Amino acid sequence: MTLPPAGKLPLPELAAMKRRGDKIVMVTAYDAPGARFAEDAGVDLILVGDTAAMVVLGHEGTTVPVTMDEMLFLTKTVARTTHRPIVVGDMPFGSYQVSDEEAMRNAIRFVKEARADVVKLEGGGPSVSRARAIVGAGIPVMGHVGLTPQSATMLGGFKTQGKTSEAARKLIDDALELEAGGCFSIVLEAVPSPVAAEITRRLGVPTIGIGAGPDCDGQVLVYHDLLGLTEGHLPRFVKRYASLSLEIRQALEEYVNEVRTGVFPEEQHTYAMPDEELAEFAAGLPERAHDHD
Repeated sequence: MTLPPAGKLPLPELAAMKRRGDKIVMVTAYDAPGARFAEDAGVDLILVGDTAAMVVLGHEGTTVPVTMDEMLFLTKTVARTTHRPIVVGDMPFGSYQVSDEEAMRNAIRFVKEARADVVKLEGGGPSVSRARAIVGAGIPVMGHVGLTPQSATMLGGFKTQGKTSEAARKLIDDALELEAGGCFSIVLEAVPSPVAAEITRRLGVPTIGIGAGPDCDGQVLVYHDLLGLTEGHLPRFVKRYASLSLEIRQALEEYVNEVRTGVFPEEQHTYAMPDEELAEFAAGLPERAHDHD
């Protein structure tokens, strides 16, 4: 296996990868072990996603409740652990919708406090203005169109977007506007493959697909989904590369059983002390008082 070069992956390299036809790999991570595993595997970008709301923080079926402070904490953890991958701070719901100024202020916090390399925001329309303002402040922005989980209620739930010709054209327009607004890359989520392929063809910046087919310039999956840590229903676009939830459950059940039956800890798991020190320790103990009837 050829090791990637040392040092942070330069942002312009992503556009060069698109031109060469080299696929870009992004995965989410939310803590130090996950970030370390992702970097060791050779990923190009790590998205500290607002999916943390569901896969880490226990919110059911929505990314909306995660806060700026929570996202800054998680992003800082990932950023201090990694070296080469570009760390993407995912701006949570409410952190950029109010105004361009508020969006800039929160993007600056991601870079200054959490040490993110870039930020990501969802949607077209007003988000184009937000992206332009943040880029104007010197912070690279990743766009996101298609299924945008923060506004899933308006979209009718977690459903494929762009299935009609009109909706598909709107996605193309949104993506082109985000590119014109300065976005260095755009995530396409739950978009029909032909639509994603057309957007990818029209854009000069790379597209990162999640449920958007093989013609995107790169792919992203949620860490917990691809490792089989997530249980229950999974989106159609998820491929499980492991079933770690089963192994974790079995390991914990075995631990519980061994503690309760006295099997663990064994002698190999304990620490001894020199015999003479043990004797001196025992000799120096006060007599134990006898129990009174």
